[in-house]
Amino acid sequence: MKHLLLPIMLLTSGSLLAQDHMTPELLWSLKRVGAEGISDDGKTLFFSSRKYDWKTETSKSEKYALNIASGQATLLNSGDISVIQRAGKVWYGVDGNKLFRSEDKGADWKELYQLNDGAENVQVSPDGTKVIYSKEVLVKKMMGTDIYPDLPKSTAQVYTDLNYRHWDTWEDGKFSHVFVANMIDGSETDIMQDQPFDCPQKPFGGAEDLMWAPDGKGVVYVTKKKFGKAYAISTNTDIFYYDLATKNTVNWSANMMGFDMSPSFSPDGKRIAWTSMKRDGYEADKNDIIVMDIESQQSFKRNLTSSWDGTVNGFAWSNNGKEIYFTAAHRGTVQLFKIAVPANLMTESLPMVSKITEGKFDVGGIVGQTGKQLIVSRRDMNHASELYAVTLSNGKMEQLTHENDDIYNNLKMSNTELRMMRTSDGGEMGTWVIYPPDFDPKKKYPTLLYCQGGPQSALSQFYSFRWNFQLMAAQGYIVVAPNRHGMPGWGVNWNEAISKDWGGQPMRDYLLAIDEVAKESYVDNERLGCIGASYGGYSVFMLAGMHENRFKSFIAHDGLFDLKSWYGTTEELWFANWDIGGAYWDKPQAESYKRFNPINFVDKWNTPIMIVQGGLDFRVGIEQGLEAFQAAQLQGIKSKLLYFPNENHWVLHAQNGITWHREFFKWLEETVK
Repeated sequence: MKHLLLPIMLLTSGSLLAQDHMTPELLWSLKRVGAEGISDDGKTLFFSSRKYDWKTETSKSEKYALNIASGQATLLNSGDISVIQRAGKVWYGVDGNKLFRSEDKGADWKELYQLNDGAENVQVSPDGTKVIYSKEVLVKKMMGTDIYPDLPKSTAQVYTDLNYRHWDTWEDGKFSHVFVANMIDGSETDIMQDQPFDCPQKPFGGAEDLMWAPDGKGVVYVTKKKFGKAYAISTNTDIFYYDLATKNTVNWSANMMGFDMSPSFSPDGKRIAWTSMKRDGYEADKNDIIVMDIESQQSFKRNLTSSWDGTVNGFAWSNNGKEIYFTAAHRGTVQLFKIAVPANLMTESLPMVSKITEGKFDVGGIVGQTGKQLIVSRRDMNHASELYAVTLSNGKMEQLTHENDDIYNNLKMSNTELRMMRTSDGGEMGTWVIYPPDFDPKKKYPTLLYCQGGPQSALSQFYSFRWNFQLMAAQGYIVVAPNRHGMPGWGVNWNEAISKDWGGQPMRDYLLAIDEVAKESYVDNERLGCIGASYGGYSVFMLAGMHENRFKSFIAHDGLFDLKSWYGTTEELWFANWDIGGAYWDKPQAESYKRFNPINFVDKWNTPIMIVQGGLDFRVGIEQGLEAFQAAQLQGIKSKLLYFPNENHWVLHAQNGITWHREFFKWLEETVK
């Protein structure tokens, strides 16, 4: 079957908006919308809109102030100064290592303070006299040039412990610390001293990991006070409070053993909330909301969502501090929820969680409350994120930003359907089916089984700039995306079922899903493909050895091929220990290495396979993709290796992203016929 691939490759930038189907180039031309806060009076929404030029691999971000009532957006022109805080008419901004202050909403800026080189995540104290920021500090000498200053050309790296590399970066002995600077006398203090710990948390933490207490008397920060092997096997991050007067640090989440993240003070400053996981080493544990009374003698804490059968994504306080709003996966989508906060945490019973929104979309980050509305981001399988106002009384949503309307108004959209299926163990599985634009049930279509990564990531109405269902459907494919065992949104037990059973029930779920949809007359059973990344790539490798000739083609991106060699090279060992069951040399050896290791079934491979691998992927190391490709080649199986030396577990560079899509569809064109 001839799809739209060749015409796509011939597109020019001038013709992009004339297209009625999504293309890789058009996908990379979409603007990325990000919220930056709400004004104190609740009338103005600040947001950014970033546009990528995939030809030059550059991007430009514009910032806007949107009148929430009228919907009118005004472009903010602050030159090179990036606004970091807004408090009424007083704004703070940074340009390089200079801190500025404006008293007329950014019209005129005055230099306030000279920051240290490398300062990031800058925040000004409530009284405007102090500032906190994070900065890399050399704590342990690991680089040859640091160990031997007389050898400036040395490229040696010396390690005596684990966590010597993380995600896509080798450890260089520098750790991100939190500093407090007094802007009056110029004194600065590293509140983490000479400890080999990071704040923000690497690799994804940001300004949310450090903050001023509302009274300005202390600083709250998130870190994992572990190093080396201890760091690699533990998820025990904590919430710390540093008192400026006494210079003492208190662990507010002491004896809470899992991830404690995302601290946020109540509007009156008397309470603090954060998200918390209970078990150390389990990165996909149920995520709950903890609230603590700061002024109580025991700093009493309460788990608000302990009895709720779900896991929290992110949250925000209501303006009056009486409720907390949060987002969570829910039956193949992400919805907005709320829970009341008891006036007396110690004695009052917990209220029930209630759901505010309903629909085929994902509610993303919560920006904040304005009156009786909450500002959130929202996306679905046909639309990238935009900002919406949610009426809290009824869940009605009004779109506020329209950054990509000029593109979407010209596109034919895909229909998405959530089909319920009964799994082999008696469970209920929701499976998303995405149909091509102009779908005609009288025709037959090639169909792709999509295997989600994670493995405990929600398969919801997400909008990816790589695994984009709208783009796949626009090339004439039906996409089948099952919410197999292990995904949030279907209850805690379903979410946890995948641990130590990677190649068991989830594989049966995948085969059930494709078999069920393949019964439809419009599915061409001679043109089925199977695709996925990370755990999804692992799933592709497993299914390649057990699919019994269902599929004509496979595509695996950064998939785990050999669990033994993977255990020996991956960095976050807490994940491997929990999900696989431990080290491969343990006695008795974890069953996963025998029953659920794709390399054990490679002799049954008989189907064309494309393997994609990032050279900077330290989570799923380069040996995984190379081993799989070599195995396919030596067995005479049609195969292709797509290697990106400068990409990590994702594909982040624009032209690499378009190359990925072109090779992806070219391979399917060659093999799914």
